[in-house]
Amino acid sequence: MCELLGMSANVPTDICFSFTGLIRRGGETGPHKDGWGISFYEGKGYREFRDPEPSIDSEIARLIKNYPIKSKAVISHIRQANVGGICLENTHPFSREMWGRYWSYAHNGQLKDAKRRFPASFYLPVGTTDSEQAFCWLLAQLRLNFTDQCAIDPMGKALHGWCEQLREQGVFNMLLSNGDYLFVYCSTKLSWITRRAPFGKAHLSDVEVTVDFKEETTPDDVVTVIATQPLTDNEDWHTMQAGELIVFRDGEVVVRHLSEQEQTKTDQPG
Repeated sequence: MCELLGMSANVPTDICFSFTGLIRRGGETGPHKDGWGISFYEGKGYREFRDPEPSIDSEIARLIKNYPIKSKAVISHIRQANVGGICLENTHPFSREMWGRYWSYAHNGQLKDAKRRFPASFYLPVGTTDSEQAFCWLLAQLRLNFTDQCAIDPMGKALHGWCEQLREQGVFNMLLSNGDYLFVYCSTKLSWITRRAPFGKAHLSDVEVTVDFKEETTPDDVVTVIATQPLTDNEDWHTMQAGELIVFRDGEVVVRHLSEQEQTKTDQPG
């Protein structure tokens, strides 16, 4: 399985600390050595770096780790290949233009018969992964059913339903963003943490690195980090439920949907 990393913040923030932990899992503390990538939003601008080499050995990854690119929305991925060869076109995150914005996406998992069950239409895959096939299908559903003026609540609800369809065919953990919103869907394993004042120290679990966020932030900062597995060992992370969709904006939860099974449990009296 691959691993995901995402960030949503209310001010432009660098992700160097979390990325330092993630890239260790790409061939050193983890088996995800089949490529990596990361995307940053800067207003309507978009930067993307991808490399089919293991992140632990990648000179580009070392550049990103040490170069504090400031962004309010970030998606990153380290790959353990299942479907599709190890090459640049199969390396996440994938991106497309829709409604005058860049949309980026990364997926952890494997889907059965994705090409037949989730046919491409307006958007076509460049590579050969089930992940990119699902991305093209999802964007087409959004394009066919909504506009750029649509409210986030109905869009989030519809997206949750389509993600549930994808989950029926395998494992579908996903990050999707247009720079304003970060859509996070959990099939099996995702965790998140929101850091806000009073800030404290955080210690990475994959490498001996500690940062005191009180020295790096202002009292008004809100930064949420999402990861397949918690990246720090001294903080309390929230574990997402199977079939749960959360939409973040400026580091805050703005929409949340549960699977029918989990919603039934929630609705039952204690």
